[in-house]
Amino acid sequence: MKVHIKSSLNLKAKTACLVVALKPLKKISSQQSELNAASDKLIDRLQDKDLFSAKQGEVTVVSAPAGLEVDHLVLLGTGAERTLGTEETREVLSRLARKLKVMGVDDATLELAALISKSDAETVARHLVEAVGDAGYTYVKTPKAYEHKKPGKDIKLSLCAADRKQAALLKQGSNVGQAIDSGKTLAKDLGNMPGNVCTPTYLANQAKKLGRSHGLKVKILNEKEMGELGMGSLLSVSKGSREPAKLIVMEYFGAKNKKDSPHALVGKGLTFDAGGISLKPGPKMDEMKYDMCGAASVFGTMLAIAEMKLPINVVGVVPSSENLPDGLANKPGDVVTSMAGRTIEILNTDAEGRLILCDALTYTERFKPKSVIDIATLTGAVIVALGHQTAGVMGNDQEVVDAVLEAGEQSLDFAWQLPIKDTYKRQLKSDYADLANIGGPSAGTITAACFLSYFAENFKWAHLDIAGTAWGGAAGKRASGRAVPILTQYLLNQK
Repeated sequence: MKVHIKSSLNLKAKTACLVVALKPLKKISSQQSELNAASDKLIDRLQDKDLFSAKQGEVTVVSAPAGLEVDHLVLLGTGAERTLGTEETREVLSRLARKLKVMGVDDATLELAALISKSDAETVARHLVEAVGDAGYTYVKTPKAYEHKKPGKDIKLSLCAADRKQAALLKQGSNVGQAIDSGKTLAKDLGNMPGNVCTPTYLANQAKKLGRSHGLKVKILNEKEMGELGMGSLLSVSKGSREPAKLIVMEYFGAKNKKDSPHALVGKGLTFDAGGISLKPGPKMDEMKYDMCGAASVFGTMLAIAEMKLPINVVGVVPSSENLPDGLANKPGDVVTSMAGRTIEILNTDAEGRLILCDALTYTERFKPKSVIDIATLTGAVIVALGHQTAGVMGNDQEVVDAVLEAGEQSLDFAWQLPIKDTYKRQLKSDYADLANIGGPSAGTITAACFLSYFAENFKWAHLDIAGTAWGGAAGKRASGRAVPILTQYLLNQK
């Protein structure tokens, strides 16, 4: 996607598509009298015939309008409300983006002053770009095609600015939108790939590729190296798979001092989760390729912040494995020892995400992070509690949790806080180890976070459960690209 900021609207310039936002006034054309006159009072005629009333999100298309050098004129209604929140603004722009996608537009000039007056230029530009990116996303199905071709059609957007100040805001917003769109696209691609393609080794190679293209320092730990560090919990999960586990570390240095403590993102990278010996039901098991969407969101966020050149240091840590049944796989009742030295009784082998995350969290301590957010498609219970619209967030530091919640509101990648209390931690009591890996049928999302909290005692930490938001819901049977927006916004707010 290419975004260009123009000083003003030139009705004599030839363009494939002209988009004009309008308010629902008694005489709508009064906002664009020059456009109305040049098109033989087209706006008046549409209003008189009730073909356009500028309702919020209304999109009307006129092909080859007389008097204009455009193939298509698109009128976008902003609604009667005096102001629009970010969510309403995004919905208006999403409707426009979907229409442009259906029309096959690859070059559009947009005069959105009427919408900007109800919101702000930076918000409109950012969410326009994100909406167009979401609408235009196409998954390239074969691995070979993915390596050599770009999905979808590259679109050019030209945004009209009223003055230099507004031009700067439009540019700033579009830059953020483009970075988040790039990150979401990467996260979607990785999430949508079949499990026999997107393996732990494939993810490790993609990290190296990202390091070369965007200047990240990348380190890949193999199973022998993880064993030497004592990562018995993580390695117990990979024993049931022929695919070797990997611990992927990506470091971004944007601060003036490379030694400044980084913010850390830790993403669950289960590239396929059959549940192990505690085998999942057959229906929808194919969707367990999405169990690495926490890792995908870390990849996408690292790409986004590198594109924006944020002036902070960030480290992304991705423990990656498969969870399959095998003669060597974990069995219910097994006891393993984590890198932190805590012993864990495995009561359910399908609660494996926390087993790989706990060692990754312990490993992350060595970076002395300012904050740590782990991201995981961890529990089905969070879907029962919050649906597919909202992620669950918990943590040991309220300032970090509040910052994550604020980032969710700003980015429209929403989260909701759930509690971590000792009354829930008691559910993890084991007769044979320091901890059990499950806490019974109640409060599954909370007890999963409680388990991880034992391995996050030495830093400020928040846990983001994206099992409901990473795929499914409005996204259908495909990856959504979340939590790239909330993580990127969180890091934007730290600069």
